[in-house]
Amino acid sequence: MRVEVEKVLNNNVLIAKHTSFGEVVIIGKGVGFNRKKGDPIDTNTVEKLFVLKDEKEQKDYIKLLPFVDNDLHEVIISAIDLIKTKANAPLNEHIHVALTDHLMFTFNRMSKGMEIRNPFLVETKTLYPFEYGIARDVVNHIALKTDISMPEGEIGFIALHIHSSIMNRELSEVNQDSQLVTKLVNMIEDQLKININKDSIDYTRLVRHLRYTIERVKNGERVEEPEKISSLLKEEYPVCYNLSWKLIKVLQQALSKPVYDAEAVYLTMHLQRLQKKIK
Repeated sequence: MRVEVEKVLNNNVLIAKHTSFGEVVIIGKGVGFNRKKGDPIDTNTVEKLFVLKDEKEQKDYIKLLPFVDNDLHEVIISAIDLIKTKANAPLNEHIHVALTDHLMFTFNRMSKGMEIRNPFLVETKTLYPFEYGIARDVVNHIALKTDISMPEGEIGFIALHIHSSIMNRELSEVNQDSQLVTKLVNMIEDQLKININKDSIDYTRLVRHLRYTIERVKNGERVEEPEKISSLLKEEYPVCYNLSWKLIKVLQQALSKPVYDAEAVYLTMHLQRLQKKIK
């Protein structure tokens, strides 16, 4: 395998010819420093750098570069390296475009004193605790390197980028799932006239139950319905039973997929336990 420099874009980014992947964009702190066209790049070094192979990702990343401050760019590169290490899993290369763009936009807004709010922070923290922990490390890393202290809401946004990259899911899909969970939780609180403590184990269980329900519906997975329990729940807990069906209808509409009746049974039991504990 041979890799050689085609064009240096800046100290941290260059275009190279790769025997296996053709033209690639290589990203790494100082990778372009003192390089010129035709210079070979040590293949062992390439393994430790970021290589954009997808043509669209290459073009989008190159378009971003004129808007990225060089010092901040180095910090973002090291932040993505931190994510790669902490996640201990392959990252979808789109994270380089998406997270770089997001962080530059965030830095710009903060420099103008603009407020950054994240309405889905609590749900994100509960849904993706692993990614949230890495995102917190990223925010601390950025603060250490730049003296830019980002608000907690930003941890949630970065966590979604990390989850999207690790799971190879579109960020828009990840966002839609978080918004759907928020909508369902709000419906539950409103209909049952309760306020769920967002730091409680009950809230964590509810949000995770909703998340796994969404995943099952998307994957067309069927859960077994306990025998004859549906009519019993309908009779014993009519409020929770009716609410569970309202939630099912929202799920069906949002996901454009059928939801098996058994989901309503498990949701009713979950809501009843929740209502009993809180009231």
